[in-house]
Amino acid sequence: MDPGVFTWLFLLLLAAATAERSNVLLIVSDDLRTSLGCYGDTLANSPNIDQLASKSQVFLNAFAQQAVCAPSRTSMLTSRRPDTTRLYDFNSYWRVHSGNYTTLPQHFKSEGYYTMSVGKVFHPGIASNHTDDYPYSWSIPAYHPFSFRFEKQKMCKGEDGRLHANLLCAVNVTEQPGGTLPDLESTDEAVRLLKSRASDGAPFFLAVGFHKPHIPFRIPQEYLSLYPLDKMTLAPDPDVPERLPPVAYNPWTDVRKREDVQKLNVSFPYGPIPKDFQLRIRQHYYAAVSYMDAQVGRLLSTLDALGLTDSTMVVFTSDHGWSLGEHGEWAKYSNFDVVTRVPLIMFVPGVTASHSSPGASTFPFIDVLTQPEYSFTNARVIQNTVELVDIFPTVSNMTGLPALKECPEVSFQVELCTEGRNLAQTFHQKERGRNPDILAFSQYPRPSDTPQNNSDLPDLRDIKVMGYSMRNRAYRYTVWLGFNPRTFQVNLTDVHGGELYMLEDDPGQDKNIYGDHDHIMLTKKMASLPPDVSLRTRMRLQLYYYTAGLKTNAGKV
Repeated sequence: MDPGVFTWLFLLLLAAATAERSNVLLIVSDDLRTSLGCYGDTLANSPNIDQLASKSQVFLNAFAQQAVCAPSRTSMLTSRRPDTTRLYDFNSYWRVHSGNYTTLPQHFKSEGYYTMSVGKVFHPGIASNHTDDYPYSWSIPAYHPFSFRFEKQKMCKGEDGRLHANLLCAVNVTEQPGGTLPDLESTDEAVRLLKSRASDGAPFFLAVGFHKPHIPFRIPQEYLSLYPLDKMTLAPDPDVPERLPPVAYNPWTDVRKREDVQKLNVSFPYGPIPKDFQLRIRQHYYAAVSYMDAQVGRLLSTLDALGLTDSTMVVFTSDHGWSLGEHGEWAKYSNFDVVTRVPLIMFVPGVTASHSSPGASTFPFIDVLTQPEYSFTNARVIQNTVELVDIFPTVSNMTGLPALKECPEVSFQVELCTEGRNLAQTFHQKERGRNPDILAFSQYPRPSDTPQNNSDLPDLRDIKVMGYSMRNRAYRYTVWLGFNPRTFQVNLTDVHGGELYMLEDDPGQDKNIYGDHDHIMLTKKMASLPPDVSLRTRMRLQLYYYTAGLKTNAGKV
């Protein structure tokens, strides 16, 4: 056969195979906890995301695998847990450090999708080979906004009239370099790319990563007006939890480095920050959420304007959460729910919402600064726990791509598989109440048993302890184990602390009921298990054993 004819036939078959496939718009916010109206936060002004939730499936208990940017994003986009990517800091590239794993966008690219990245999707730098994993994952080089280079510079006008590198940094956008901000630029570029693909025959996968509400809170100053200081409240549980092992505490070092925080002379490691400044931090965080929400609204309304809504699956999530004074902590870097729990919203046209009528708008833009009155109800919700590693297999399945196989226990040589769950069945079957057997796993490394300057983000060589955390609807169980950074192995008998919270009675995780003697008892109980039983299986058995005792002795707890 003539090579030209063969090529023509191949392209024709490819076009036919992809004609009915959904596009994908993946939106990832940075450091966003569940401070959204659709997650029950009555303070948050997030109308565009709430509107998305009103046409979507909302996973109310979704968890990140590690509460820091690079490890979480790499885990989510490869569907492998941090112990498989072996990325716990920002200083390695998984393809050469652990295994040549296929990523979510790479999988779509291999199936004929045109894949594009805007803003912070992969963590930039070494963690994504200084290319955002191009050309493996993307059809074109990833886009980063020019104005982001000013993010860590002295851009915040202080009370003295001078510019500072502050935590609180509400600005007049017209006075910023180029008269713009990173997320404004990223939205402009994403809109441009959507317009460029609107009439193209090939399906697309567009990932858009917004930088906010990540610190510094360099945001348009007008969003502060949505959150008057006299309406702001402090965290309901500002104290370090009872019996919290010191290894579990996050001393929020990156926040302390900001000039306005340095002026407060806050003691290390427990603080506290003065209450008036706490209120301002919370005000700025929520304002940053509303600013980011407006950018999401711009993207979704563009789908409507281009007639793409009915052919595009939309996924909205975050890499992890952020503490706003809960447990005496600020920032992320721990295993508490407030930093591991994230929003996860999936819009599937024709499944979570009916196809729109001709000329109708599914996601009209809502300007929260001028349209403060709105009300939305989530279309459907999933209460049981899910994880960010579940996104890859679920999105693949919901868009008609071949289902991913479950990874074997050791999968360093397997390029394409998932360590998560395919959640596709949740879109077609009603959830049958609480399932304690569905678990979410997170972890966090520490350099020592007590808080020190690098406790937030230790380099791999400095990691001495790994905190493994397991969460279901009823309990959060965490054990801190000795860790060897050269062999990536944990010592199951070297226990540095434990945490157990009964979530029904203690949803804020403020009363640790794990006793110092418990790990001795549990270690003995697990001694008969074969050595090749995984840590997650051991922890599951430990949780079942321990909580069975709690139920039996409920009156003694």
